[in-house]
Amino acid sequence: MKKILLKILHYFLKILAQAIIYKYRPDIIGITGSVGKTSAAAAIFAILKNKYKARKNLKNYNNEIGVPLSVIGEETGRKNPLKWLAIFLKTFELLIKTSDNYPEILVLEMGADKIGDIKYLVKIAKPKIAVVTAIAPVHLEFFGDLKNIIKEKKDILKFLKKDDWLIINNDDQEVRNFVSATAARQITYGINQPADLLASEIKIVKQNEAWGTNFKLSYKGNLVPVFLPNVLGKPQIYAVLAGAAVGIIYELNLLEISAAIMNYEPAKSRLHLLGGIKNTLIIDDSYNSSPKAAVEAVEILDNFSQPALGRRWAVLGDMLELGNYTEAGHQLVGQKIAQLKNINFLVTIGERAKDFKKGARAGNFPDDHIYSFNNISEAGCFLQENIKKDDLILIKGSQGVRMEKITKEIMAEPEKAQELLCRQDGSWLIK
Repeated sequence: MKKILLKILHYFLKILAQAIIYKYRPDIIGITGSVGKTSAAAAIFAILKNKYKARKNLKNYNNEIGVPLSVIGEETGRKNPLKWLAIFLKTFELLIKTSDNYPEILVLEMGADKIGDIKYLVKIAKPKIAVVTAIAPVHLEFFGDLKNIIKEKKDILKFLKKDDWLIINNDDQEVRNFVSATAARQITYGINQPADLLASEIKIVKQNEAWGTNFKLSYKGNLVPVFLPNVLGKPQIYAVLAGAAVGIIYELNLLEISAAIMNYEPAKSRLHLLGGIKNTLIIDDSYNSSPKAAVEAVEILDNFSQPALGRRWAVLGDMLELGNYTEAGHQLVGQKIAQLKNINFLVTIGERAKDFKKGARAGNFPDDHIYSFNNISEAGCFLQENIKKDDLILIKGSQGVRMEKITKEIMAEPEKAQELLCRQDGSWLIK
């Protein structure tokens, strides 16, 4: 019965969202990829919001329910029939009347947990601009292998026309192959590979009492410096580059883009730098994890350029939904940690995470600097007792592991958890 009711809900939301888009004709910016979608959406919105009536998807709404709700502009009613009634009434009002405040541009993440998801979402909201961030082995439990993930993400291209746009991360080999699959106009961005939009001279620095990332942004021979306060490392720069590409399509120049991006705020618990107890620093990346994202995070931990910093801790929880890649994916991250020069301790949480330990050991990481725990409560108590002044602690794991609870245990201002951390609303706190 639940499945039937859910299908009925999906159907009605799809029809209503399609009707709203047909009436108001907003430009749709559709963002897909295995990682980086939410950060790209936040960066695009930051660049557009001062010149256009724009809206990005609510929270992390990127599925059959979330995308229509973002089109409508309402949060989910969950199991409350009265809330769903209010959502439908709001939708009918948008359709019967004409709202002068409805967005000109909708920035929508398009996620895929199974085959057919992208096609379903694109039929609801056909993009004028498609952004493809990166392809990685995530959700393999449902897709089977990387080829099926690539095929699924490519479905967003089937709906692009010649006068539409494709924006791609040229540093990602699989995404580069998307270029030949569409006749749409294209802008590429990157750090390592030649691209239309390039970021160079990337440094994590402290400026005006705020840590952040400095880099130079170039496009067609023009160059501007960019400082991203409270933003760390390459994953966030890729998001900003995607946003800059959209800004160029909407005829913003590099100076306007550089100024606008100062207001970019990454989603909570995505490479956020927080103060910790005992005058430590925390890199809170607890929102989610995958092998690719975990490797990028430990590289940031290793590269953090501050001589006054003390020891560096990689605190890593299980990476979920990797299917047959589970063991190899965890070991890959452990091996990467062993290769890096500045990481002093590895703390693992969960049964799958023990493969981080195997990978690190294989790379000759000191065995007496590895600590494994079965749950986050034990790990949190251990960190409280053992971290010292000036230590830098990375916290990362998949959503189901709830690594944000460890962040809350050791952050200097836990009373600000609601403001600073992911999964702090009532529905999550009772889990």
